[in-house]
Amino acid sequence: MNAAPADQIRLLDVQDLDVRLQQLAHKRKSLPEHAEIDALTKDLTQLRDLLVAAQTEESDCAREQTKAEQDVDQVRRRATRDQQRLDSGAVASPKDLSNLQHEIASLAKRQGDLEDVVLEVMERRESAQERVGELTERVASVQSKIDDATARRNAAFEAIDGEAASVTREREVVAASVPADLLKLYDKLRAQQGGIGAAKLYARSCQGCRQELAITELSEIRSAAPDTVVRCENCSRILVRTAESGL
Repeated sequence: MNAAPADQIRLLDVQDLDVRLQQLAHKRKSLPEHAEIDALTKDLTQLRDLLVAAQTEESDCAREQTKAEQDVDQVRRRATRDQQRLDSGAVASPKDLSNLQHEIASLAKRQGDLEDVVLEVMERRESAQERVGELTERVASVQSKIDDATARRNAAFEAIDGEAASVTREREVVAASVPADLLKLYDKLRAQQGGIGAAKLYARSCQGCRQELAITELSEIRSAAPDTVVRCENCSRILVRTAESGL
């Protein structure tokens, strides 16, 4: 393949722009905010799970407290009715009177036990409510950090994408001035060689594979016509000759 030396030089310009696009893509992918957001999101998921568990516990305690308070109220009403019967003098039988007094005493003990249950449940509910409040604040704090990191990441995206768009437009202009067959070969080699399809021959070394060329290969390149497109024997990339090639 033949191409004017100037076209081959412009191919190096295309390569430089492609390298810059690769660097920008890598920079976009490896922004520190990605890891920060991932770590914070994991923390947020765990905190939300703990919050749901605490809310569930508080809800269960609320139902348990309501039930215990209803039990206390039921026993209290029954004790009140029994006390009213006792105070009214309507119970004349000594046996019935003794039974009623015993029941009133039993209800008083039962009410005391149930009130203890209510207090115990209230303490557990208060603890659960405090836990809910604490976890709610922590969830809000972590979410705020995620929002901040996301905003920083998006701002970085905007800057990187803006530069990438500018480099892409420049690449299109420069690539349009390179012969189609040379550009096609370059793109093929670039895909095969990790993004580098053309390299400068500098001080007798290929800047693509960083290998110094053998004497015989240098001799062949030295004798090749200026418009001959030469390739590196080691990596097969297009070698572009310049005044710094050391030929």
